[in-house]
Amino acid sequence: MDLDIDVYRPGELSAADRAAWTALQSKAHLHGSPELANPFLSPEFALAVGRYRRGVRIAVVREGGEPAAFFPHQRSATGVGRAVGLGVSDSQGLVHGPGFTWDAQELLRACGLALWEFDHLAQGQEPFEAGATGSFASPVIDVQDGYEAYLAYLRKNSPKFIKSTLLKERRLLRTVDELRYVHDERDPAALRTLMRWKSAQYRRTGRSDRFAQPWITGLVEHLFHTRTDSFSGLLSVLYADGRPIAAHFGPRSERIISCWFPAYDPEFAKFSPGLLMHLRIAEAAAAEGIAYIDLGRGQKQYKDSLKTREITVSEGWVMRRHPIALGRWAHRAPVRALRNTVAERPELFEPADRLLKRIGEFRSGRFRM
Repeated sequence: MDLDIDVYRPGELSAADRAAWTALQSKAHLHGSPELANPFLSPEFALAVGRYRRGVRIAVVREGGEPAAFFPHQRSATGVGRAVGLGVSDSQGLVHGPGFTWDAQELLRACGLALWEFDHLAQGQEPFEAGATGSFASPVIDVQDGYEAYLAYLRKNSPKFIKSTLLKERRLLRTVDELRYVHDERDPAALRTLMRWKSAQYRRTGRSDRFAQPWITGLVEHLFHTRTDSFSGLLSVLYADGRPIAAHFGPRSERIISCWFPAYDPEFAKFSPGLLMHLRIAEAAAAEGIAYIDLGRGQKQYKDSLKTREITVSEGWVMRRHPIALGRWAHRAPVRALRNTVAERPELFEPADRLLKRIGEFRSGRFRM
């Protein structure tokens, strides 16, 4: 199949092409591909990453002169390609209309890529899935039938969880005068509080602090101020007596909220404020007509308790027969295979997780022999 493909830098993408991209996402749920409506696949996210990372490009595939698909990616000078925002993006792939097909090799060639690496490939991307090295569950909360329907689901499928969480809420209400939730908080100070909590959590658990990377901090702050009819950066905050005790920031599209950076004040940990906040987010999302909240790939107890189902994301790479592609594969494949082996096996993951937490405690000065 011959594809008419133009590749643009972020600033070169026309308003008409951006509108066409958004229109494809808006109609995705009508054509049985709701994953393509994910905010991480939006033009706003790709263009925002382009402000802070080099090499962001958008391939526009045209049929009969009209845009039929959009492929955001990052590329190096040597043709090593990556998903836009690899490492922080929770949905990746080619945004397209119903029935559209493409050849991965032809697309890479047109983009000047020796390979394209992904770690959260959306479902239904068959030409790219051929290069997947692993597939992973990404739990979601369905709210399109309303919040009461979601609560009924939890009472049936996670009765102990919902009972204990609501009990903690009642206990919290006995210790404070007011519990207030703001679904769309516009105060930048609240965002700074969330980032401070999250940085402390990363250090406490031995993880790399993402907010120590200026480009991620800049990206989050930029998205916080981004608001269009189809996309916005959503900051949600739970307050106790006017004091923030839990918060979440993530992108939202017309139909999907992506859970990105949740955190809470450790002083209130016994009340599980993060779980209380997630229930409030679900309630507000249902009222706004959101289809589902994507909790993101990864093993977490709270995700298993909150979810209604799972979607699948994949990681891997598609390659052309090219020396650079083979070299990149030889370097990355063993590391990724080892990491996934640990993550997928509880007997390995749990000791590794405990070790990271001990390292975090040691670095923070709280570890004692």
